[in-house]
Amino acid sequence: MGSEQIIEIEEEQKEYIFRSKLPDIYVPNHLPLHSYCFENLSEHGSRTCLIDGPTGREWTYEEVEKTARRVGGGFYHNLGIEKGQVIMLLLQNSPEFVFSFLGASFIGAVSTTANPFCTPAEIEKQARASGARAILTQSTFVDKVRPYCEENNIHLILVDNMPLDNNNAHNTKCQYFWDLVAGPGEEDKSPDVKVVPDDVVALPYSSGTTGLPKGVMLTHKSLVTSVAQQVDGENPNLYFNSEDVVLCVLPLFHIYSLNSVLLCALRVGAAILIMPKFEINMLMELIQKYKVTISPFVPPIVLAIAKNPDVDKYDLSSVRVVLSGAAPMGKDLEDAGYGMTEAGPVLAMCLAFAKEPMEVKSGSCGTVVRNAELKIVDPDTGFSLPRNKPGEICIRGHQIMKGYLNDPEATANTIDKEGWLHTGDIGFVDNDDEIFIVDRLKELIKYKGFQVAPAELEGMLISHPNIHDAAVVAMQDESAGEVPVAFVVRSNGSQISEDEIKQYISKQVVFYKRIFRVFFVESIPKLPSGKILRKELRARLANGVTK
Repeated sequence: MGSEQIIEIEEEQKEYIFRSKLPDIYVPNHLPLHSYCFENLSEHGSRTCLIDGPTGREWTYEEVEKTARRVGGGFYHNLGIEKGQVIMLLLQNSPEFVFSFLGASFIGAVSTTANPFCTPAEIEKQARASGARAILTQSTFVDKVRPYCEENNIHLILVDNMPLDNNNAHNTKCQYFWDLVAGPGEEDKSPDVKVVPDDVVALPYSSGTTGLPKGVMLTHKSLVTSVAQQVDGENPNLYFNSEDVVLCVLPLFHIYSLNSVLLCALRVGAAILIMPKFEINMLMELIQKYKVTISPFVPPIVLAIAKNPDVDKYDLSSVRVVLSGAAPMGKDLEDAGYGMTEAGPVLAMCLAFAKEPMEVKSGSCGTVVRNAELKIVDPDTGFSLPRNKPGEICIRGHQIMKGYLNDPEATANTIDKEGWLHTGDIGFVDNDDEIFIVDRLKELIKYKGFQVAPAELEGMLISHPNIHDAAVVAMQDESAGEVPVAFVVRSNGSQISEDEIKQYISKQVVFYKRIFRVFFVESIPKLPSGKILRKELRARLANGVTK
């Protein structure tokens, strides 16, 4: 073997690992999440912590901490929820969401978060898979879960004290949230539970790089590390401080909002303004009224504000930072960060929001977060790649998930033996340590930041007697980013229409999973192994060839 070949092989096998432009910091990930969030309580206990946008009611940090303890005690004493057991938060943004999540943390319980606009079947699937012992929801959504709770002896907790039809609810273990909470001064009745860093505290559901939704086990250590990577240290990557008012309009059942909005704001002692849903004029009115300084959004909200004719009627000058995440913005609106639920969820952040800002290139996702390692892997060879060469983005650090709940195979396919989490995204690191995403291996569709798993919709489609085969891919959309579209092969003799297929799917899924278009084809392109060639279907869409 010649010397040139030896040098080439050695170069291929060299390990290229990238780190943040910012120095590593001390991370107190030995602390339980709740202790970490309230570690500086003595400094800002009397400061406003939560503001309920619809009612204007406010709670100080001291009141939030005590209430969360009492809620945890209520879960333990009145519902029998013990360490390691799961509660489901089927809630829009509300103070009760915050109290419940933190209360569960205090007693070592686990919160699985779900979108209340999902269908009953989708909610039941997650509740059953997670083993939820109690479901907390609002009266608007109670009928979605009441049958499941009755049949499975699950506690049903309403956070709004709306009257129930007792004729329908007599078999349900249904209680009102505030009736469960221990009285003032009784917070010490919370059980003395020893919570260790590797205990799971949050169980969001994600489709990962492919397939059906799976429970992502996020531990106290992973969430403490992830929050610290963003807001701790002398020059935090995400400069929040105790003088800030942080808008929380993004849904807390989504890990981006739970982690990078709620938990980050709690850690620094900022005020958190809670909005249950996005209404553009109400949003601008609340920003003006409470002088919001930090506004975390998703691209469709940024676009809606930018195009709204009434924006000049409001004083929005208090806003010093607008964040965007959960989906690509496009260069015209600019990316601010990059992440995934399994990664804790932030992998990279734009340093334009650091305490000492750095210039960031257009289209960049920023630099890898502190106290973490990133490498770019050639999907074919498995070798790590040097700068400016695209490959699969992999991340390693204490912030990544513990694994998928009850799914060791999927866990092993995502986190390798050396602890690297494989994201399924294709990107590269340039000469200035900035990360650019150019493609993705994973099949997920991102509708306004929400995850849509093609496999889930395909399973529903092919179960229809008039559909022989089907494939679902993403189609670009100006307002949503991406929408799911289906390529369908009809069964012999079938004349099933596009509208019939759309209605068939819409009855089974939440709004963002609905099929946007249906294209009828003679066959679905596949490999000999049976794997759908989605790249070919996406190319057809791009070229306008959908037959």
